[in-house]
Amino acid sequence: MNGVSFVTYFLAVLAMCSWALSFVWIKIVYRYYEPLTTITLRLFIATLLLVVVAAVGRIALRVRREDVRWFFLLAFTEPFCYFLGESFGMKYVSSTIGALIISTIPLFVILPGVLFFRERVSTTNLAGFLMSFSGIVAMMWTRGYRFGQSPEAPLRGVALMFFAVLSAVFYSMIIKRLADRYHPVTIVTWQSVLGFFYFLPLFLVFDLDRFRAVSPNEELVGALLALSFFASVLAFLCYIPVIRAIGITKANVFANLIPVLTAVFSFFILDEAFTSRKIAGIALVIGGLYLSNMKGDLFSRASGSE
Repeated sequence: MNGVSFVTYFLAVLAMCSWALSFVWIKIVYRYYEPLTTITLRLFIATLLLVVVAAVGRIALRVRREDVRWFFLLAFTEPFCYFLGESFGMKYVSSTIGALIISTIPLFVILPGVLFFRERVSTTNLAGFLMSFSGIVAMMWTRGYRFGQSPEAPLRGVALMFFAVLSAVFYSMIIKRLADRYHPVTIVTWQSVLGFFYFLPLFLVFDLDRFRAVSPNEELVGALLALSFFASVLAFLCYIPVIRAIGITKANVFANLIPVLTAVFSFFILDEAFTSRKIAGIALVIGGLYLSNMKGDLFSRASGSE
């Protein structure tokens, strides 16, 4: 496809599968641990794995003094604020709803892109935003629905998930400052290290006793290791060469697969319902995200052809 190798597309799909499955693994870990414990353990394991990757690949982890404050702010937005929103939000919403809300991050990045980076947004892109948002509403809607009271998407869970989205938007603004200066492994490693120390005091104060009370079994250990390795390490290592090969905009299109894959995985692993309403919502989200990434103005071309 346009000179891009099959390996690039394979890595992109593998990264999306890893992130989609993370919403399923989180649900499994939550059967045993609270969100703070889950986040802290996930970051600890991911940090160990990333340090090994950096050592094997001989990737420098040194940070310039003038950038230290930016790394602290980066880790505060994500993983700290992002994981607080996502992990606590996932206690209340279904895996599919959670994945759908998170998949709107590229849409919300449009506003700071226009205001701070002077990026152009066409009416087609705006139409995509509205279509994608309507898809989320469609998936949360049930007969006799009252906003915030759906068992799959209560208001508390939806609000927390959108807090995660907002955190990711600020993260994307900060990452622009660091992306050209450091290797991706260096950035992700320091994210995990600083994020771990952000969460450690909260874990020790609120969750330590509950953590000690749980006797880990095969299901828990397997899900936690998978969450740490695939979602926090492998997905990023696969996604980095994709961005380098086809660019950030085209790479983000693959994020459209996350809610679809999560819905499929949740159906087989967690026995979540796969209704016609959910299928319609997924179609709207996918269509909206496609339009939001389209170059040029489709409506202008259509009217000009008349």
